[in-house]
Amino acid sequence: MWFRKSNIITVALLILFVYISMRLTEFDLTKFRDFRNMIDFLSQWFPMDFSKLPGMLEDTFETLAMAFLGSFLALLIVLPISFIAARNTSSSKFLFHFSRISLSFVRSIPEIVFGLILLTTLGLGPFPAVIAIMFHNVGVLGKLISELIEAADPGPQEAMRAVGAKKWLANLFSILPQIWPNVLSQFFYRFEVAIRTSLILGFIGGGGIGQRLFNDFKTFQYSSVSLDVLIIMIMVIIIDFLASFVRNRII
Repeated sequence: MWFRKSNIITVALLILFVYISMRLTEFDLTKFRDFRNMIDFLSQWFPMDFSKLPGMLEDTFETLAMAFLGSFLALLIVLPISFIAARNTSSSKFLFHFSRISLSFVRSIPEIVFGLILLTTLGLGPFPAVIAIMFHNVGVLGKLISELIEAADPGPQEAMRAVGAKKWLANLFSILPQIWPNVLSQFFYRFEVAIRTSLILGFIGGGGIGQRLFNDFKTFQYSSVSLDVLIIMIMVIIIDFLASFVRNRII
């Protein structure tokens, strides 16, 4: 079974792709031979500088606000769009294909590209970062929620239509209750992703703890960098646990 010709060809192609990728990325494990430079560099991270802790916590809450607001606004925008982008609830083929193509276009543009455009046009700060997160999440959540709508049980929808309910009412009150737990699950997942995205957007002037980390690193304040990294790790771990708890309670 394992020595079929097709399996051998697949393994050979995989090895070839791995080899080509290693050559293109200059993959070289021998660069880890000298740990002295890394140890010397990391030794500058300690002891941590707690004098800036209040400001760091304020920036952390700003990062959380950016991630939550961007994700929440995206959810509000995408809920009606998802019904248009779902094959079983769209009012016309044109709107279905147009909405699907639009969502794919928005989804294909990374948040950092949106961020670079918006930060250049709107100025530095967290507001452009929120809009960048919102735009990308509209594309991602639109695809996920529209697929949930297409997979919903058509029975309740047909029953409401049979008793004379309008199509949009039947779609709303028969499908949304079915998919709502999974919609919230996807929202919390995108919220977790948005927190990490907020950190990257901070590197290009989006504010929050990400911008503080970038500035501390750029000015060689490594004792502050270590505390920034620790706060980010704790924040991400707490949000992961909270999101998992909420998803488990809902589903």
